[in-house]
Amino acid sequence: MSKGPKTHHVVPHSGGGWDVRRGGADRASGHFETKREATDFGREVSRNQQTELRIHNRDGKIAQSDSHGPDKCPPKG
Repeated sequence: MSKGPKTHHVVPHSGGGWDVRRGGADRASGHFETKREATDFGREVSRNQQTELRIHNRDGKIAQSDSHGPDKCPPKG
């Protein structure tokens, strides 16, 4: 799993709620009560910064991944 600066992650917060973090960052970009709010914010940030968005479950495993960066393998034609 890539945790570099070209990713954003929606992750559970230990004290409750959900955080949006840039890959490798110590601090959250935002904290939200619900996963939906965090995901909506994360998608907006990811689109603006053209990063990959990784949406995690409560257990920390990636449940979903969205690509908002340049396509590394664009279709031919």
